Amino acid sequence: MILEIADIRIKPGTQAEFEAAIEKGVKDVVPKARGFMGYKLNKGIESPDRYVLMIFWKTLENHTVDFRESPAFQEWRALVGPYFAGPPAVEHFALLSKSA
Repeated sequence: MILEIADIRIKPGTQAEFEAAIEKGVKDVVPKARGFMGYKLNKGIESPDRYVLMIFWKTLENHTVDFRESPAFQEWRALVGPYFAGPPAVEHFALLSKSA
């Protein structure tokens, strides 16, 4: 399993609209992609314009190829992209260990 972490900064004052858009995206759009296994979305407390989106994929290619090269990615970016203050920082991680 691969964990994608996207550190997202949005334009100030657009939290409510962004939250509605990203919820729609992670519930209706991203799950269309091959290898999608779930997500977690966190909002900054000290920085209310900052969000951390974690998406779980079966393989790295499920995100970097299957999703990013699909029409669903264009739909995703159309939903959430207008709220970005800048490009999200995105990295991928492999599970090393976990608790029960």
